[in-house]
Amino acid sequence: MRKRPEVCILPVAGLSTRNLPSTKAIHKGFLTLNSKPIIQYAVDACAEIGIKEIIFIHSDQSCKEIFERHYSTYPWLENHLLEKKKLELLKVVQDIIPQGMKFSFAEQKEPKGNGHAILMAKELVGDRDFIVMWPDDVYINIKGDGILKQLVKVYEEEGGMVENIIEFPKEEMIRYGALIDAERDGNKVHAKDIIEKPKLEDVPSNYASMGPYIMPNSIMDYLPKATAGLNGEINLTDAMHLACLDGVPLTGVICDVVRYDCGTNDDLAKANLKLSLMESSDLRRYCQELLDTMPMPSK
Repeated sequence: MRKRPEVCILPVAGLSTRNLPSTKAIHKGFLTLNSKPIIQYAVDACAEIGIKEIIFIHSDQSCKEIFERHYSTYPWLENHLLEKKKLELLKVVQDIIPQGMKFSFAEQKEPKGNGHAILMAKELVGDRDFIVMWPDDVYINIKGDGILKQLVKVYEEEGGMVENIIEFPKEEMIRYGALIDAERDGNKVHAKDIIEKPKLEDVPSNYASMGPYIMPNSIMDYLPKATAGLNGEINLTDAMHLACLDGVPLTGVICDVVRYDCGTNDDLAKANLKLSLMESSDLRRYCQELLDTMPMPSK
């Protein structure tokens, strides 16, 4: 059985312009989804599978500092909560930092794409296989294992490159990386290649590359060889394409989870409503009462 990865890369270097004005002074990762910072969902998913190190790819010192503060102990706050016997809140604060997890940082000085961001972690990753997660996308398991646990199970069986995929209508596939020559076997989809944001007439399948990803260490060698796309950026999928050409297996997994897109203010508002309603029967009742009594516009 293959050894499961022990390090995860979390790119957080973007300016989060789609979430302005909230993100002018704070990082998008600390906007809340159902009362918890978006970034914490990724960290908690890593803790579930025993990840020992998370590498944040940051854009500048101010970005780094906010993550360092959040993932450092805060004795004054903890002592205050303990003295006030606010034990539930104390546990919430203590659970922010999973036991035994290390946080490291690498800087991406220029916005050259998510593949370039991942490459900035090469020295910290060393010779280890690794996980990549996009904090914008939050995946919640309704029952059973979390998304990383599901991906790790397939990785231990298949090796190579393993990623979460979602099926979309053909017209939406121009926004994503698409699997080529894809053959489904249960929840697994074996593919021979991948193409980033194909033209509509060239869409090869309905299977979209979404992440998270479990990547062999060799991807770090393919990233410098990846050609920048039309937007001048290097994407992880470009390196995955080169790896496929060399025969590295690519397996997509249709995971049993619910996706909450937090990429824009509208997306985040919808995600908050959806997740909050799913988790709170009191809120569901309140919303129903509100809809029943609220004056509705004529149009």
